[in-house]
Amino acid sequence: MIAVADPLERRVHVGQGEHYVTDDPHVMLSTILGSCVAMCLRDPAAGIGGMNHFLLPEGEGAGTDAGRRYGAYAMELLINDVLKRGGRRDRLEAKLFGGGRMFDSLRDVGRANADFAERFLRDEGIPVVGGSLRGEGGRRLHYWPVSGRALQRTVSDAAAPRSAPPPPPVDAGALELF
Repeated sequence: MIAVADPLERRVHVGQGEHYVTDDPHVMLSTILGSCVAMCLRDPAAGIGGMNHFLLPEGEGAGTDAGRRYGAYAMELLINDVLKRGGRRDRLEAKLFGGGRMFDSLRDVGRANADFAERFLRDEGIPVVGGSLRGEGGRRLHYWPVSGRALQRTVSDAAAPRSAPPPPPVDAGALELF
């Protein structure tokens, strides 16, 4: 079977500290993650969803947009915006991506981000139905919020030494979750 691109598809990039919510079936959200984490959230019955991208689990911010880079703020923003657009809390489902170990250092920021995201969703009672957290290196993520389809490709820096070999590639580095 040959995949045919949707001629109406519109790509929206979600950068650090950003989030995006839509009910448009032609929108594909994309981001690139290292130690950061992205939550893909949707209400499948309402046909609405979105993605966030946070840099650190928690912290103090100065200025109007400083809090956006922290997980607690980013998670609340995305959940609330999906609910404002017609989603219902009891139908929400999430996928989590990122949290990679990017550097050989004492503090593993990626693991802290991944642990935070899982704990946050567990505390909120929102089921995690898929994703890919932790590991070595970065990943490129594409997410179609209305259908819930996610496609991940590994991003590697061949020049950067790693403490452990990367996981074996799945279909040339692609992982697709429905």
